[in-house]
Amino acid sequence: MDFRFPFRRYHTSLYNPRMYNYRLLIYVMILGILGIMVINSAADGYARKQLIGFVGGGIIMIFFSLIDYNYIAKFDWFLYTMNIVILIAVKFFGINVNGATRWFRLGSFGTLQPSELSKVIVLIVFSHFINEHKDKINSPGTIIRTFFLYIIPMGLIYIEPDMSTTLVFAFLFCVLMFSAGLSWKIIGGILGVLLPAGGLLIWYIQQPGQILLKSYQLDRIMSFLHPSDYLLTTYNQQYNSIMAIGSGMLTGKGLNNNTITSVKGGNFISEPQTDFIFAIVGEELGFIGCCIVIGLIILIIIECLQIAKDARDMTGRLIACGVSGIIAFQTFVNIGVATGILPNTGLPLPFVSYGLSSLLSNCLCIGLVLNVGLQRNRR
Repeated sequence: MDFRFPFRRYHTSLYNPRMYNYRLLIYVMILGILGIMVINSAADGYARKQLIGFVGGGIIMIFFSLIDYNYIAKFDWFLYTMNIVILIAVKFFGINVNGATRWFRLGSFGTLQPSELSKVIVLIVFSHFINEHKDKINSPGTIIRTFFLYIIPMGLIYIEPDMSTTLVFAFLFCVLMFSAGLSWKIIGGILGVLLPAGGLLIWYIQQPGQILLKSYQLDRIMSFLHPSDYLLTTYNQQYNSIMAIGSGMLTGKGLNNNTITSVKGGNFISEPQTDFIFAIVGEELGFIGCCIVIGLIILIIIECLQIAKDARDMTGRLIACGVSGIIAFQTFVNIGVATGILPNTGLPLPFVSYGLSSLLSNCLCIGLVLNVGLQRNRR
């Protein structure tokens, strides 16, 4: 096994600049710049940090786009072990915010959320692992072994607690297994069990004395099921978000407005630069701005899926599919929360919401996808 650094091993005949997906790079850049502008309008003091993070993320993205993803995947067990150690360490040595221990403090640099890095590591490790077992992907032993290895990091994130990122991990697992060719019979059997179980779960969590969810998690679900009963408490932010989006109408009120009736001016939503950034987009850029943001994200997802279709091996295909799945899921949940069609949960809007850990992990993911696309002519 050759562990020499990969830059010297691949010359221009293999890394053809004409194969670089500049469209994907441009879409990400435009969306990131738009995100910085909206963050600057949403709250004071965050845009500069986001800009620095975006520049750093851009460098990381280009760097990883030039490193062979299979070279990185060779270190799968080291990456997997390192991931477990970091997730355990944050539980003991991380900072606690509102009852959750999800972050390391990095002094003046702010905080680091290991679960964001964990998404990237899990994506690489299990794309490689599934590729190595692709001929037995439908065997019970392979499915059980894959699930067992996968649920360890997912469980560590769940106990932080971080339900929203846990859901991202669960969705990513489904995307990877489906993209690897899991049999429709197995998928149908799993759905036949999960759908009734989901209905039973919804019934159970509404019973007195339930032990599966913490009180704040239960309040968020109950406020979604019965919004009128929680209008002045847990559903208040979502209600204000819906009003803000609607108030923007077609073209919005304009960036950096400070009217008392705006989300920022009236302080109707706490931390609008993060989970409810789409409310700012809707209010200040209107329906047109919302369509632009959603359209750019859709274009990014389409490019990732196109790269996945043309990938030279299953590892590359799973990486590209996984990244498109992560971006699609987080976008759906973030906008769903802001528009009131989903319970309130804390997932950032990719490349738009403030959050350096999320921004850097997304840039790293796009860098890996760009490398998959760069190698699509290699056999």
